[in-house]
Amino acid sequence: MLHRDDLKVSRRTGFVADERFYWHHAGVITSGCDIASFNPGGGEFVQPNSGTQGYFENESTKRRMANLIDVCGLLEKLDTATVKKRAAQKEELCYFHSRVYVDKVEDMSCRNGGDAGDFAFFGPGSYNIAALAAGCCIEAVNSVLDQALDNAYVLCRPPGHHAERDRGMGFCLFNNIAIAAEHAVRNRGKKRVAIVDWDVHHGNGTQQAFFERSDVLFISVHQDNLYPPSSGSLNEVGAGDGEGFTINIPLPPGAGDGAYKRVMEAVILPSLKKFDPEIILVSCGFDASFQDPLGCQMVTSLGFQQMARDVLSLDIPIVFCHEGGYSPEHVPYCGLRVVEEMAGLEKSNVNFYDDGLNYGYQACQKWQEDVVQKVCELHAL
Repeated sequence: MLHRDDLKVSRRTGFVADERFYWHHAGVITSGCDIASFNPGGGEFVQPNSGTQGYFENESTKRRMANLIDVCGLLEKLDTATVKKRAAQKEELCYFHSRVYVDKVEDMSCRNGGDAGDFAFFGPGSYNIAALAAGCCIEAVNSVLDQALDNAYVLCRPPGHHAERDRGMGFCLFNNIAIAAEHAVRNRGKKRVAIVDWDVHHGNGTQQAFFERSDVLFISVHQDNLYPPSSGSLNEVGAGDGEGFTINIPLPPGAGDGAYKRVMEAVILPSLKKFDPEIILVSCGFDASFQDPLGCQMVTSLGFQQMARDVLSLDIPIVFCHEGGYSPEHVPYCGLRVVEEMAGLEKSNVNFYDDGLNYGYQACQKWQEDVVQKVCELHAL
């Protein structure tokens, strides 16, 4: 097998990470309950965290992913300078979010932080960090559309795809990918923008942003009825001018590489080819991983690599925006495989055995195929 040093990089891949992303503090949680609201007199006793263990959404998985990409020698093959690191301006955040909401987050951030909505806790200074995440996604779009890069990965934090117009949700403050997509339409004149969301949770905020529009195709493959509850059903297909331009694939728990491969081949790739986008944005969550504590799917690092290979095969400018993924052990390897694929490099010789490959039911099962067929029928694929 050829080693990376024996290969020529076939794609110009930008990689964006910033120490400030790791400084966002998302609070402390115990078994799904905010420790601040823990009521020992309420009749239910669960030992709270000591305060040293934070939210599932914390800096560890992202920092470990960035560090693995560095120490295995991949980082030196990537472009870390082309994408400008800057905070999104308030008017850019308001491409999607209301001014009242943006001002609210800024005000709380200048104080002691707070909760932006539903499980969207943050500490002092997080407004600036969240604005930086959105701004880096905007600039990554600029870099690929200017053809300075073929593609780019933004390892941003906090994530964004749950954030709605007037509230944060699910660890998300500002909807990075919706803002970046809107920038592509408003400021770069793009008529067709596609968003592929393979985070294990439904991208409800992104769906809200484009539900009634035909210029942005939104495709979400997620675990059925996980988070938010009752969000992302098959029948949520868009409305008005946007009817048919929202595609939801709610897979049953236990879906592995085979099911996701089938979804990509039968739904995502045909839909993208039919839509013919000028740019693709990927909400790249790794919480469909078989080791993730917040999902019940079985995707391996090679499964994520295959999904990346599939969307990259369309040879369209593409930006990956990091979303969820809460296994500090597995996320770094999933991220490594995806970024290697983006850069067109051979799989590195990192010593990691993905034992999820040997799990039972990794092949696409009948009950998973049933969902795929329903999506195909609904959207005439």
